[in-house]
Amino acid sequence: MSSTIPPEHIPPGMKAVHVGVPFLPATMEALSDLGCKRAFVLTNKSSLRFIVGGDDDCVIGDDDDVGGSYPSSTSSSFVDALRDAGLLAAPVCYSVGMGGNESGLLEACDDASRARADVVITIGGGAIQDAGKLVRLWLSRKKGGGEEGGEENEEDDDDDDDDEEGASVRAILALSNREPMPTLVPQIALPNSFAMAEATSVAGLTTSSNVKSGASHPSLLPTIVIYDHALSVGLPDWVRYGTALRGVEHAVGAITHPNANEEIRSRAGLGLSIIRDNLRGLVTQPECPVAQCNIYVGGFIAVRALMTGCYPALGHLIENQYSARFGIHQGSCSGILCARIMDYHRGGSKEHQMRISAALGGEVVLDDDGGVVTASTPAPRLVRDLVSTLPGVFNEHDQANVTDDMLMEFAQSLFDNHIQRLNVLSPRSFHSVEDIYGMLTKPLADL
Repeated sequence: MSSTIPPEHIPPGMKAVHVGVPFLPATMEALSDLGCKRAFVLTNKSSLRFIVGGDDDCVIGDDDDVGGSYPSSTSSSFVDALRDAGLLAAPVCYSVGMGGNESGLLEACDDASRARADVVITIGGGAIQDAGKLVRLWLSRKKGGGEEGGEENEEDDDDDDDDEEGASVRAILALSNREPMPTLVPQIALPNSFAMAEATSVAGLTTSSNVKSGASHPSLLPTIVIYDHALSVGLPDWVRYGTALRGVEHAVGAITHPNANEEIRSRAGLGLSIIRDNLRGLVTQPECPVAQCNIYVGGFIAVRALMTGCYPALGHLIENQYSARFGIHQGSCSGILCARIMDYHRGGSKEHQMRISAALGGEVVLDDDGGVVTASTPAPRLVRDLVSTLPGVFNEHDQANVTDDMLMEFAQSLFDNHIQRLNVLSPRSFHSVEDIYGMLTKPLADL
């Protein structure tokens, strides 16, 4: 693949981003370059088929629903290569589900700690990439993680781990507040979709009470990212197109954010244009390697623009809470809410939304300097129409089994718990619960 991410878009602290390369040799080379010896592999169940062989039950554990039913797509599997090189520190962990469930995350943290891992390899979507960041935080709490570790730990008495307290969300998140932050073990991120969590230093999780929480620190940025389209073969539509739509959300959030400047908006617009141009090809040919690699590039550029002083954006805050409350994939939350949120604050962001219209292919009039003067089609309508072309992405509340009464309760919760933050992030203020409810329920046909 010729797709590349220009160096100026790769953040400090991230050693490398590889696009369109085979993940197995690229990962082995990265492990060698990093000097890592004990790899902890964290994945989701849908990605197991790409990394284990048919006889790898002993590597992934004893789950009858998984072991043996995920034959390797290659004659020599990824875990075979790690095991043969003496690098596999523990059975492959696949406990983390959609949204980064608390119980699965804590299990992963404890497994990695017992394995004394010195690198975390994450293979999967956004929840897996974020979970890997939090596992690294947990590993850094004592001598077993980061620079405070070292080869002397191989001689530690294993009984030390028997008496240690297990991971908890409170303890993990507290670790993100340390200053100075100890060096975390590296993370090699192998995404299987376009959510772009691997390009950020933010890690989200969903608590056992269905509340979205998480941590943020520059040290959480993954060390190396490897984009291989082979890992997304066979993805269901709601994952493939939903996560691609998240890239649109990232760009929209950056362009309309009150803290954005011209450089941020320009970068986000570039990412949005790349995503839009290649989404059409992806809908026609879902497994197209070129379109997938280009969407990785566009998505990376868009989310890095967002992370440059504009995170979280208004849509992120609302949609993350919506996802946690109703158990709906965040891509579908973007399909349901992105255009509605833009429409609500259009009066305060009209100039910037014309830039979104241009990036999405709408007809615009430019001034002598190339700035957008007018756009014939409002940006919310273009986002709405784009969503309608993406298979498997919700764009109506009744498709998600969310009633008006549930939305009113959600609006009340947002107003009670987040109104100050909402108004900091929104180009147009919310004055009442009815403002929020009206935004959530506005018919898409009226945009």
